Parts: sequence; structure tokens; C-alpha cells
Amino acid sequence: MPQISYTLQELTVGQLSARSGAAVSALHFYETKGLISSRRTSGNQRRYDRDALRRVAFIRAAQRVGIPLATIREALSELPDERTPNHEDWARLSETWRGELEQRIKQLTRLRDHLDDCIGCGCLSLDTCALSNPDDRNGLRGAGSRLLVER
Repeated sequence: MPQISYTLQELTVGQLSARSGAAVSALHFYETKGLISSRRTSGNQRRYDRDALRRVAFIRAAQRVGIPLATIREALSELPDERTPNHEDWARLSETWRGELEQRIKQLTRLRDHLDDCIGCGCLSLDTCALSNPDDRNGLRGAGSRLLVER
């Protein structure tokens, strides 16, 4: 892992990428989404404050557990003066995200458990077979898979 001198207060996009493990294109994307910010030099080059390393680590950790970028941006915007998230911030935010993650886990578990049935009959509006959904009653409720989400 590349070392960055503690005396260096601003990082180039390449330094931030090398140290954080995020691709330069990802860093540019995070910036366009308002997750991180930079200033421009007189030569129009990006410079990131050193604390961008922690923000990028926070973003990537949240993404790894399935938190959407819009939710991450909202969480970061709630921090005073757009400061860098700390351990307490992560603990508080991860607690609020726990319910959403549990719901997604339940939905994915249902999908996994019923995947063979859906593929076997070929119609995603059926529960398990035509016998349990005569005349495709559930098809009247709209297009797409309805039963997996509602159970």
C-alpha cells in the first residue's frame, strides 16, 4: 500500500486512488454525486483534503454492505460542516441501515427459496404452479413478480 507523508495535506486524484483502492473514475463519480469534494489548482488539477481518504473508506464500506449511494450521500450531508465520519458516526448510521438490510435479506431469501418454482413454470406471476393460482388470478394484480415481495 502506498504511503503518504503525514505532512502532505492535499492529495492528487492519483494519490487518493492509490491509497484508497478506489479507481480514479470512481473518485470522479463520487465527486459528481457530492460524496467527496476537491479544489482546483491554477492548472485545473483536482486536490483533495487528506480527510477524503476516510470519506472514501466510509463510502466503500457502506457500498460493500449494499447501501445505495443516494443514502450514503444523505448520511454524509447530515454531518456538521461536511466533516469526515468517525467511528461513532458509522455506529449510528449502520444501526439505521440495519432494518433496510434485514428487509433485503428476507426478500433475497424468499427469492432464493422460490427460484426453482418460478423457473420451473416459466411464469413469474404464479406462486409455485397453475394449481395454486388457477386462471392466473395473481396476473390481475399487475405485471411482474408480486408474490415474492408481498409474502
